[in-house]
Amino acid sequence: MKKQKLWTKDFLSISLSSFFLFLSFYYLLVTLPIYSLHELNGKPSQAGLIVTIFLLAAIVIRPFAGKWIELYGKRIVLISSLSIFALGSLLYYFANTMNGLYLLRFFHGIGFGMATTAAGAIVADIIPESRRGEGMGYYAMSMNLAMVIGPFLGLTAMEQWGTSVMFSICIFTAFFSLFSGLIIKLQKPVKTSSKVVPSIDNKGLRGLFEPTAISIALVAGLFALVYASILSFVSVYAKEIGLIEAASYFFVVYAIVMLIARPFTGRWFDQYGANVIIYPAIVCFASGMVLLSMADTSLSFLLSAALIGLGWGTLFPSFQTIAIQSAEPKRRGLATATFLSIFDIGIGIGSFLVGVITTKIEFSSLYFFSSFFILGGLAVYYALHGKKTSLKNKNESSEPLLKANG
Repeated sequence: MKKQKLWTKDFLSISLSSFFLFLSFYYLLVTLPIYSLHELNGKPSQAGLIVTIFLLAAIVIRPFAGKWIELYGKRIVLISSLSIFALGSLLYYFANTMNGLYLLRFFHGIGFGMATTAAGAIVADIIPESRRGEGMGYYAMSMNLAMVIGPFLGLTAMEQWGTSVMFSICIFTAFFSLFSGLIIKLQKPVKTSSKVVPSIDNKGLRGLFEPTAISIALVAGLFALVYASILSFVSVYAKEIGLIEAASYFFVVYAIVMLIARPFTGRWFDQYGANVIIYPAIVCFASGMVLLSMADTSLSFLLSAALIGLGWGTLFPSFQTIAIQSAEPKRRGLATATFLSIFDIGIGIGSFLVGVITTKIEFSSLYFFSSFFILGGLAVYYALHGKKTSLKNKNESSEPLLKANG
């Protein structure tokens, strides 16, 4: 049987668009708190709100974005959201007060939330069904690469070239994301009469959330609590243990391992199913956290990055693929919105909890105990999804025997 094509123009375009979108996100994630403290004379607590307000806007808007995708089509929502995001990037030049920056961050977060929802729904339709795990893995890789490049580029721009150049680069990345989105060509949705009575699926909360995606989204949100401690605080921890020079290479190693593993893990997901990939990835993630908690040399610190990159870098696209596959094709936009909203809530809560917990215990202890939390996630995944997958595979494998005996 001929292998279905994955690397189409539309797939490359949506991956590039997401890469530049997330590049801008991570770029501002590390630079705006510093900008608010040094340029706007803000307080540390105010600087923390810059990230919270942005994510809050994205979380609030995503269910509505999923609904709008059903009504108006994926491409219209994508282009509209990327336009909002690009406009928001232009306005940073004029945000000269903390309150003005808060308002802009909320506006910018709306564009981000809509764009990530629409892009996830589009890529789910573009990827061939037989290569869904592989394709989603490569798509997620574009976002993970942005996580590596964005902070490095942002801090370099701020330190070497100043605020004006920093915001100019932000504008460039946002508009490149919009340009890549404009290249995408999708089939226009079939127009329906305005007199048609809305489907029961579109009424109430079911019109804003996709129920089939909630269970796996809760699993992802659970692991996001721990991942938030890596994303936001691993550089702080590195400074504490005297490995600040190695900190800049943490996500580089993370990305390299992820790049090497992605072609294999994606194909294995498609060939053997989710459980074969997810259980080992959870153990790998937990092992990386244990090693990170005990790291006292650059080698052990970066080896933990490799294990975490292999573990979490496999888990996230696998969870998102499950969320999309569980939903009907027409509700993939809502499934993506539901998944990302719950995941972002996990990141937000995790960042807050880490800030509170580390006033009581050291980062090394936090990372060590987090590994047990991750291993506990094995049971949660099994209860919410893994058990159903095992039963389904067992039934499918027994069908040929039943037919033969029949």
